Amino acid sequence: MRLTRNFTYEELCNSNVAERRGINNRPRTKEEEKRVIENLKALCMEVLQPLRDFLGKPVVISSGYRCAELNKAVGGVRNSQHMKGEAADIHVENTEHLLKIMHFIMDETDFDQVIWERNRAGTQWVHVSYKREGVNRHQVMSSS
Repeated sequence: MRLTRNFTYEELCNSNVAERRGINNRPRTKEEEKRVIENLKALCMEVLQPLRDFLGKPVVISSGYRCAELNKAVGGVRNSQHMKGEAADIHVENTEHLLKIMHFIMDETDFDQVIWERNRAGTQWVHVSYKREGVNRHQVMSSS
């Protein structure tokens, strides 16, 4: 299902961890699925598609929607916005690419959170969230 010109529902639910562990990373009820799709569509329309248009090349999502089981498997926080379809982690090529993405999101979109994240191995990514309902907080953080 297409959410915007360049993003699909399947792409935002895809997870290598879920595939490796046999986790069905889809909402469990029709009502939850409808809400998740609406949230993912809003995230794509308000943040991801404008970012894609600005960059002029694909935006690689390493993690979008996560069911509770997958969220636990990847060490996500208990109340992660990923579980609502309100967040995505964006793969970055290098620090320059990461900063370009973060600055665009901060300057040009109505985001909830943008976080410069990295793991112990040094891999970096950008976490971005958008709330379809309520007020977006415009929080900017770093995980280190």
